[in-house]
Amino acid sequence: MPPEKLDAAIIFASVGPLVPAALRALAKGGIVVCGGIHMTDIPSFPYVDLWEERVITSVANLTRRDGEEFFEITPRVPVHTYTETFALEQANTALEQFRGGKLSATAVLRITE
Repeated sequence: MPPEKLDAAIIFASVGPLVPAALRALAKGGIVVCGGIHMTDIPSFPYVDLWEERVITSVANLTRRDGEEFFEITPRVPVHTYTETFALEQANTALEQFRGGKLSATAVLRITE
């Protein structure tokens, strides 16, 4: 297991049993991406490993070489995140803006003390 919980895990290996292991390494709301074209069956796992809004998804037609090429260019491609912060008390306002398509960024709730 990693020293800290992960936001995401990408599995390029075709080994289905890696999926439950990756789920256990995720933080709440994390995602496991199965990046191979083929994979052996994913074994049964306890629901608690998926609980807390964790997600399993797949990507069609992604090869190991695709992944290697992606990781080669990531240092040269800046990642920009855009957030709009709301106090926890403004959660309903954030939801209303989201539902109305009025957010131009990801809404982040903060706890005020």
